Amino acid sequence: MQMDFLTLFSSGQLIAITLIFIWTGFVRSGIGFGGAALGLPLLLLVDDKPLIFLPIIGTHLLFFTSITLASRIKNVNWSVVSSVMFVIIIPKIAGLIGLFSFPSIWVVIAVFCITLFYGITWVLDYKIKSNSKVVDTLLLILGGYVSGTSLIGAPLIAAVVAKKVSRIQLRETLFVLWIILVTFKMGAFVVYDVELQWQFSLILLPFVAIGHVIGLKAHDYLLQTESTTFHRYLGLSLIVVSSAGLIKYIFE
Repeated sequence: MQMDFLTLFSSGQLIAITLIFIWTGFVRSGIGFGGAALGLPLLLLVDDKPLIFLPIIGTHLLFFTSITLASRIKNVNWSVVSSVMFVIIIPKIAGLIGLFSFPSIWVVIAVFCITLFYGITWVLDYKIKSNSKVVDTLLLILGGYVSGTSLIGAPLIAAVVAKKVSRIQLRETLFVLWIILVTFKMGAFVVYDVELQWQFSLILLPFVAIGHVIGLKAHDYLLQTESTTFHRYLGLSLIVVSSAGLIKYIFE
């Protein structure tokens, strides 16, 4: 599926895509997850083909999380990484199969519906959690499957991991999980002959880096403060974007 971004999109769309990727860099390093969950819905308002954007999101995630981990690897809780991966690996593979089997519009609508759910929970300050190992397992299974189809299962997985590690360990532990999961996804793209868009990924790197650096500073600040208000604003933005996307693709 060979595509040239510079001819596929208009100048206005390219500017919008660049700004969105700055945002994904900020969110990913700022809270440890959400680069895809908070960026993909915006990108799908630009174009309704997730397989165009997912390889770029994956490439950037691998690059920037690896840089962050290089100096913070001691914060990773490896036992949690192992136990979580044991549960989500099969659902992850099933989700990858779904990504390449379902019609593109199904995936798009699913992304907006899931993102709308995330937005509502953040606005209401409802934390996805459980006091049961069974519910934890179900959250990981669902998160793994959604991660396979669209890379936006992070909040579900993070809700379980957050119970098992300290606040200081959370981001880096999640980063290791994302690297493993995205490596599987990028491998599947190669197997299914999906264009990885590596040239455009390189062009966007400096812009994502701007968001990444700002996000690192925001992360240090959020560790010292209560982040409820920040998440509520994020949630409100998710509700607006997801609602607009559902209206656009369901009723167009």
